[in-house]
Amino acid sequence: MSTTSLLISILLVFVSYTIHSQNSEKTIDSLNTEKTQLKPTTLQLLKYDGLSIYKGIKNTYTRPFKWKKKDWITFGGILAGTGILLTVDKPANTYFTEQSDEIPNGIKETGFRFGKPLLNYGLTTSVYAIGLFTKNENIRKTGVLLIASATAGGLIQTVSKTLAGRARPNTGKGNLSFHFWSDEPGFHSFPSGHSILSFTTAYAIGKQFNNPYLKGGIYAIGLLSPVSRLWAGAHWLTDVGLGIAISIVIVDGIDNYLKKTERYVYQHKQNKIKWNLKLGAGQIGVVGRF
Repeated sequence: MSTTSLLISILLVFVSYTIHSQNSEKTIDSLNTEKTQLKPTTLQLLKYDGLSIYKGIKNTYTRPFKWKKKDWITFGGILAGTGILLTVDKPANTYFTEQSDEIPNGIKETGFRFGKPLLNYGLTTSVYAIGLFTKNENIRKTGVLLIASATAGGLIQTVSKTLAGRARPNTGKGNLSFHFWSDEPGFHSFPSGHSILSFTTAYAIGKQFNNPYLKGGIYAIGLLSPVSRLWAGAHWLTDVGLGIAISIVIVDGIDNYLKKTERYVYQHKQNKIKWNLKLGAGQIGVVGRF
């Protein structure tokens, strides 16, 4: 078994077992749309969750039309942060690529694979399948959040890459070189698809836990893929930073939508932790504030 397969297997088993243990007393087996005492069938749950995924994705794309002042402030902050990172793209690229030879190949390969669609969707659908067949609502809800967020983010990054046509660092074109609507892989740098998929998965799973150390560990795994793209010189720091920001916005948006519409039972958390992205020249991380 490869390092990546082992990592994903351990993460899947651990997450599924822990979520089940923490919330076994709070699971429900009734659909919110049906006022009945009968337990729903697996097919009914599948249809219900499929609709939840669709509505979650739809909410992601329609939500900007309903943004309020604080949402526009967040949007402006992301744009400002991206602009700041743009000024350190080149020195950051030099720094990370120089570190590449010192990083074990297993770690770099794991980071690369974790952000690939095939492996990522294998993990997300596996989490959902466990929740579906065990009829554990919290695991099902986590699977729905994972699939909806990854799909919404994946579509955004696919369109954005082609539309922006930004040159990758390893092309030698510079961080301000753009070929709009380019179909060349060398001009599909902005934003980082690996960053969006990997951190979307880690952030969505991390939201299910209260323990800050466990959250931090899961988020660290999610950051491994973005950093691996910097080591490889495949993306600029702005590509990675924006990718992570997009992940957080999408996951939070879909999660809030599922809560607001009460499509699933959510456990109330007494101790909330606010996680903020921290990026800078030569460093990337997530800071939790109690």
